[in-house]
Amino acid sequence: MSAPLTPLRIPAFRRFVLAHLISATGSAMAPLALAYAVIGRGGGAGSLGVVLATNSVPTIVLTLAGGVLADRFSRSRILFLGNLLAALAQGALAALVAADRATTTSIAVCGFVSGVAVAFTGPAATGVVGQIVAAEHLLRANALVRLPNNAVKVLGPVAAGLIIAVGGPAWALSWDALSFLAAALLLLGLRLGSPVTTSSALADLRAGWAGFRSRTWLWTYTASGTVVVAAWLAGFQLLGPVVAAEHYAGARSWGLVQGAFAFGLLAGTVVCLRWKPYRLLAVAVVTGAGLCLPPAALGLGLGLPWVLLAAALAGIGLDIAIVAWNTALQQHVPQREMGRMSSFNGVGERLAVPLGYLITALAVHAWADRAVLLVCAGVIVSATLLNLCVGDVYRVNRL
Repeated sequence: MSAPLTPLRIPAFRRFVLAHLISATGSAMAPLALAYAVIGRGGGAGSLGVVLATNSVPTIVLTLAGGVLADRFSRSRILFLGNLLAALAQGALAALVAADRATTTSIAVCGFVSGVAVAFTGPAATGVVGQIVAAEHLLRANALVRLPNNAVKVLGPVAAGLIIAVGGPAWALSWDALSFLAAALLLLGLRLGSPVTTSSALADLRAGWAGFRSRTWLWTYTASGTVVVAAWLAGFQLLGPVVAAEHYAGARSWGLVQGAFAFGLLAGTVVCLRWKPYRLLAVAVVTGAGLCLPPAALGLGLGLPWVLLAAALAGIGLDIAIVAWNTALQQHVPQREMGRMSSFNGVGERLAVPLGYLITALAVHAWADRAVLLVCAGVIVSATLLNLCVGDVYRVNRL
């Protein structure tokens, strides 16, 4: 029997994409709802920082464990349990906020539990697509998985703002909980088999680390990605709003920039549905370098239209890079190792979050904001050029 012409003809893949779409609608609303839940309780930037930190810590600490489990147990069952755990955490938070009994501590605890769920579902999700879809259709499948998520990113924050304005953050948090629950029930129907393992979890972790180190293309891309993401977070997410407030029209201008970036992500997904590059890893490296454009435009003091164009191009490049990278990983790493290889890569990216913010906090005391932005853009370009010097980058191609 010939393979389906499109992954959407595979019932299991349609179920996975629908679950992803539903949970994405809630996840797009959650950050704004969480911020207003903290503010509504009288908390400030310090309280919000504590909440965000407790959410990110487990994703860094437990991701490797999540990768080991993803290679030992049914990935569909891990996704079901992870989404169910996230639903319980967000549901408890929504109830606390609605009853006006939420505190910074209770919000942080719920955020910690949600972070635990992400640590285990992330590595499992990467391997699921490869289990469902044939290798020759993985590029299109990865783009189709990204499409609903990016579409929701454009509309989700707007919808969240309206819901919070009318009914308060508890309603948005409730929808987030329900979206996770609906996704969990859909994922329960996947029923993907479990791999046969005879070694211990610790032995699997050691073997995974050895496999990660032996693949030069994998660890060099991870190292380069950690630097790129750290510079991007520092230059765009942290300093971007500050520069927008000082040199542009403040929140209104920054909202337009964020919207342009989200639109770029969606456009990048559309490009991936049509374009099938052969040199997957080289394309991922080059297109990811587009993240240097917004910090460079802001650092050079260009007009807002140029900043918007830079943000849109960065979004396009980033989504192409993500789809190409996921496809390269799925096609060149055996399914039995997928969870661990994905988790090692994921740890590098997550370490970039505190690294980027810490370096920026130190740099702004010595240099002007715009100078730091230009340095961040230069770091992204330098890391990309160094990665392109690795010979293996040109040998990880589409099958």
